[in-house]
Amino acid sequence: MATTLGERSRPLKPWVGVPSEISDFMRPHLDAVAEEMIQEILAGVPEYSRPQDEEYSRLVRLAVEGALRQFVDLIVDPDSSWESLTAVYREIGWAEAREGRSLDVLQTSLRLGARVAWRRLAAESENVNISRRTLASVAEAIFAFLDEIARAATEGYTKARAQEAGELEHRRRRLLDLLLAEPPAAGQAISDLARLAQWRMPRTVAVVTLYERGRRPFSHPSLPPDVLADVDRREPCLLVPDPEGPGRGRMLESALRDWVAAMGPTVRTEDAAKSLRWAREALPLARRGILPSERLIRCADHMPALVVFKDEELVRAVAELRLAPLNDVRPRHRERLMHTLLACLQSGFNATEVAGRLHVHPQTVRYRLHQLEELFGQRLYDPESRLEMEMVLTVRLASGSEDGGEGTAGAGSEPSPKQP
Repeated sequence: MATTLGERSRPLKPWVGVPSEISDFMRPHLDAVAEEMIQEILAGVPEYSRPQDEEYSRLVRLAVEGALRQFVDLIVDPDSSWESLTAVYREIGWAEAREGRSLDVLQTSLRLGARVAWRRLAAESENVNISRRTLASVAEAIFAFLDEIARAATEGYTKARAQEAGELEHRRRRLLDLLLAEPPAAGQAISDLARLAQWRMPRTVAVVTLYERGRRPFSHPSLPPDVLADVDRREPCLLVPDPEGPGRGRMLESALRDWVAAMGPTVRTEDAAKSLRWAREALPLARRGILPSERLIRCADHMPALVVFKDEELVRAVAELRLAPLNDVRPRHRERLMHTLLACLQSGFNATEVAGRLHVHPQTVRYRLHQLEELFGQRLYDPESRLEMEMVLTVRLASGSEDGGEGTAGAGSEPSPKQP
């Protein structure tokens, strides 16, 4: 070997600038350097010390020895193929992700290996006359080489994470299907899938059905990881654990501000399908304007309307019969009388409370109530008739079939008590 190793101008790829004689100097020491690197990595990175895992040990040795050979080959032939080495490091990155580790562990091992290689090179260089400039070019080439193999590992890591996320998402959607199935799926099947989906089974849940509000660009709601969600299905929905817990309502209000959403009643987890049924009943009523849709619709707060509209056709048929006395009243005043009667039924016929709800004078309420008594007689105060009347009035007024209403007429357009 020459006593003075040649030097070249520095190119874009640092290993091109390393004199080719360096490869001859390094090649006889590769096996010893590889062994030293492996021992230092296993000692410095406990996660890689697996004496019982022969396949993993083989992969570590393959990566170290392959990296050393590739580096020496690049000095001689800068265009030599990287494919076999990058394939190994992509596999290592993939394995790191699947085992739940960050790339920090791999970065540590690469630095340890590079330190060993540089220390060995510096020690052997004392026996020959290698210039400082040449050593500097070798150091630069080592760092650039590390960047390349780290990039390959990152590709494998990223691919595995994406694959893992896809698998987890698939499992969570399948879990959502099982929880909402009717008849209910087997409890053991749900428990097993919940474990694979990394989802802890709660005691209570509520199901939220939703559709996009207006014509805004489609956006997935930002939800905590414990909420099972599928907004891409034909009927988008969520399953919310512990819906009565602190801050859960505010979280949903914020996450679903671009959606019209209805939350079914809180039920045991095994009864999630029941919560879904009521949430499904609420959304069509929100579309029709019967239930308010500006905020999250809580079915538990609207159960009378949900029950009444469950069989709307029957209620309408009964309404035609029970409200027949109003048929001869002119439409605009008929609407006011119906609003007044419904408010009276809901307020125990307290004229002052009804007046406050309708924004009219209490005397106006009394005048209308007198008219209603003339039309309906004592049926107004019969307990069974009152419940029935409240149901049919709820449906009749919600349908918007009448001309005008209390909200549009107001107290100022109320006919005088002397008018018929």
